Order: sequence, then structure tokens, then C-alpha cells
Amino acid sequence: MGLKKRTKVSAEFSMSSLTDIIFLLLIFFMLTSSMVVPNALNLKMPGKTRSTANQPKYPPTEVKITSNGDYYLNGSKASRIGIEKEMRKLKSERSKFSMIIIPDDNVANEKVVAILDIAYRYQIDAIMTDPK
Repeated sequence: MGLKKRTKVSAEFSMSSLTDIIFLLLIFFMLTSSMVVPNALNLKMPGKTRSTANQPKYPPTEVKITSNGDYYLNGSKASRIGIEKEMRKLKSERSKFSMIIIPDDNVANEKVVAILDIAYRYQIDAIMTDPK
């Protein structure tokens, strides 16, 4: 009798499990990317070059934060609420102005973020200098 066994091994690769993994990764990244907050603080770092065409009409408002947590608005001591009232008043008077935030070296981050939050709420361009 001429019976032959077929012991030939198939060298094919099934792509179905690979496509399942790719679709799961795609869904994961689509869901996690929608959770990213696009509205961050409007913080502009000071640049090296200055153009005379982009110079503001008014001098920027300076907010200095000392290491013990005191705020100084244009050289005079102020509270966070006082700074917010002044920013609201300036924003209603001028359409666009900027503020410079000057923190000391050992300032708590909450103090700086509170001022940055005020600038964000009133859509003020905030420029933060290096801690001194």
C-alpha cells in the first residue's frame, strides 16, 4: 500500500492577534490623549532678542514674591486679593498688557502658581524671571 503521511508544517503567521493588540493600543492612546488639558498657563519665558516693533505701549506690571511669601506689586506690598483687584482694573482699562513675576529663590510653588492663575484668568501675558 502506498499510504503517505503528511507531516508538512505550515509556516504561516496569524495576524489576527497582532491586529487586536494594535487596535487596543490605538483605543488606549485615543482615550488618554483626550484627557490632556490643552489650556495651560500662558507663561512666556524671557527671550534673548528684543524687537522694537513688539514693545508694549505700557510698562509691564511687576509682581515680586519674597521667600517668606509676601507679594510686592510695583514695589509696594500687596495681598493676593489686592493684586487680583489691580489686575482686573488694569485689564478693564487696557486691552492688552503684561506682567513680570519675580520670585525669590525659596518661594513656595503655591505662591507663584496663585499669581500665574490670576494672569491666566484675566488673559494677561505673564513673564517669569529666574528666581533670585
